Amino acid sequence: MRKPNFVFILIDDMGWTDLGCYGSSFYETPNIDRLAASGMRFTDAYAACPVCSPTRASILTGRYPASVGVTNFIDWSGKSHPAKGKLIDVPYLRHLPLENHTIASALKDGGYDTWHVGKWHLGGPEYYPDKQGFDVNIGGWEQGHPHQGYFSPWGIDTLVDGPDGEYLTDRLTDEAIDLIRENKDKPFYLNLWYYTVHTPIQAKQDKIEKYRTKAASMGLDTVDTFAEGDYFPSDHKKDQRIKRRLVQSDPVYAAMIESLDENVGRLLDVLEETGLTDDTVVIFFSDNGGLATSEGSPTCNAPLAEGKGWMYEGGTREPLIVKWPGHIGGGTISDTPVTSTDFYPTMLEMAGLDPIPEQHADGESLLTVLEETGTVDRGCIFWHYPHYGNQGGTPGSSVRCGAYKLIEFYEDGRLELYNLKEDLNESMNLAEQEPATTARLKERLDRWRIDIEAKIPAPNPDYGKA
Repeated sequence: MRKPNFVFILIDDMGWTDLGCYGSSFYETPNIDRLAASGMRFTDAYAACPVCSPTRASILTGRYPASVGVTNFIDWSGKSHPAKGKLIDVPYLRHLPLENHTIASALKDGGYDTWHVGKWHLGGPEYYPDKQGFDVNIGGWEQGHPHQGYFSPWGIDTLVDGPDGEYLTDRLTDEAIDLIRENKDKPFYLNLWYYTVHTPIQAKQDKIEKYRTKAASMGLDTVDTFAEGDYFPSDHKKDQRIKRRLVQSDPVYAAMIESLDENVGRLLDVLEETGLTDDTVVIFFSDNGGLATSEGSPTCNAPLAEGKGWMYEGGTREPLIVKWPGHIGGGTISDTPVTSTDFYPTMLEMAGLDPIPEQHADGESLLTVLEETGTVDRGCIFWHYPHYGNQGGTPGSSVRCGAYKLIEFYEDGRLELYNLKEDLNESMNLAEQEPATTARLKERLDRWRIDIEAKIPAPNPDYGKA
């Protein structure tokens, strides 16, 4: 029996409600909605971190970012780290250590062709995908977004510039399609990790005009779009205010999402044309929450609180869709809490390969959930982000056990407890009302941090000095 192919579509900075099938009425995503209608859609899926590089490391290793050592986005500019406020950010690795046996390496050992197309952001050339188990690397390099923009020339070291004006999302899909067409006789693992919808927010002009018209027809161009908040808590952005988007209404962002959706549709169509649909697992996921509080605040994650760079649900709860014909029922929905460390053991089990528990130590196989034959008894899900987010968040850790989530903020030791089943937007802090639950989750969080030797930010001796 042929092993299944894997197509892992990872979006950069897509929020939980940025898709029609997750409730957006402004963005149009018919192809991704079609994917959800033919697979399982998760309501409680999480990235392991509210920023990109750590989540990407967790997908590839099956380990929490704090265990890998990559706890923040890899900053090559030197402007954002170490960030300082009341505390000083902890040090972290600027690459994915080579001693990890990545999911690409494991599948390659199991007879797979392994291809990476798109964003990497896990280290310089000596740590590129071709050093981490991938046979092919197209477009993956140390930078986290196309600094020269989404229209060619892009200036990406591992991607030949296209004709002037070629759109990056289109080009990455072309590259992925070529790989599938040329190598469809052997099982493959394709990482199609788009740069979209990371800044700079850029899209095709005809689509922008379409959504400007739509925003006007919905009255979105006249509503109060933003709420200005406090100044950023970190020194490197202390003169800027947090600016929260209150409603999805940005026509450029909407146009960017439509181009993404069209390209997902193109990929699904090619799988159908080549006869590979029934043999292919398609995973659709995002690396952190939508950008809602800074850098133009192009989207809104409501009803979730905040967004990228924050410890609240808007920073880590993600859209997740998994399709595998004959194994996963179409249009099914799961509210099982899952996280990005789970992909590694899940794909191994789907491929009929032996688990590697010493590597994917923080992940659980989701196969029984996907096939609706059982549950996952994982206990709790943990986060550790000991950094000042570029989007306004402050250093902290959190844990979700069942319906409850506890956040500990390191600046003042504040604890916040939420019942996510009853209070999805985290508006009612139950820490004082439910002291027993607070103490129980705090003990779990403390024990986990000790077990993984988590680094805790130190006080900033210069804070408040002129």
